[in-house]
Amino acid sequence: MNNNAPIGIFDSGVGGTSIWKEIHQLLPFENTTYLADSKHAPYGYKSKEEILALSFKNTEFLLERNCKLIVVACNTATTNAISQLRANYSVPFIGIEPAIKPAALHTHTKNIGILATQGTLSSDLFHQTAQAFTNSIKITEVVGEGLVPMIESGDLDSPKLLELLRSYVAPMLAAKVDHIVLGCSHYPYLIPQLRSLIPKDIKIIDSGAAVARQTQSVLEKFDLLNTETSAPQLRFYSNTKIDTLKQLLEDYSEKIEIFQQKF
Repeated sequence: MNNNAPIGIFDSGVGGTSIWKEIHQLLPFENTTYLADSKHAPYGYKSKEEILALSFKNTEFLLERNCKLIVVACNTATTNAISQLRANYSVPFIGIEPAIKPAALHTHTKNIGILATQGTLSSDLFHQTAQAFTNSIKITEVVGEGLVPMIESGDLDSPKLLELLRSYVAPMLAAKVDHIVLGCSHYPYLIPQLRSLIPKDIKIIDSGAAVARQTQSVLEKFDLLNTETSAPQLRFYSNTKIDTLKQLLEDYSEKIEIFQQKF
């Protein structure tokens, strides 16, 4: 495998760009190819068979572009498909799942909240992780129904979105949680809105930085770190309109390429 080959990243839409930003910040010289499957977002209400089929399709797309490692920047795809992906392909895969462990280790109230999609909360991998780290801790699980489509449309500041979030944090506040775990790669884009709705002492945790560190670790393990220090190729593909991608990546507009492509 060529060290200068790109890191591949896919998500059920634009949310995984929150993961991409963490990876690019930590590994600024790595070439990256990002695939936004917005056409089929959200994955959270699809069957496991559908999620598997889409994850394989996304993987093939990235492998056709010579990616040396693939980050599954989608909680639902990770929890439902990553074991099958690893069994069928020889490239390394990095998954993303709700950061339950750090929340469980640092909670003082022994109450944590998790905002995620139905597909993540109902998966076997999620339940295994939750059981492993939360024996004496109460988890308030909330399905963030409707949030992903609003983020996909770039609708981040509407009163409707704020009211929806308010209804989702209400049971967590009632349970006196001191940590809220974001179990969807789209949700970090809602942190400013969440902050306006919850007390300052409640910590919000997402998986982005941890995924970036794991990506670096795996690249080092397989001797795949990029050896060049020139400006990297940063390519983004979407199978729907690219307006929201442009909006979320505005700070990187001079460095990236965005393509609308059917797949």
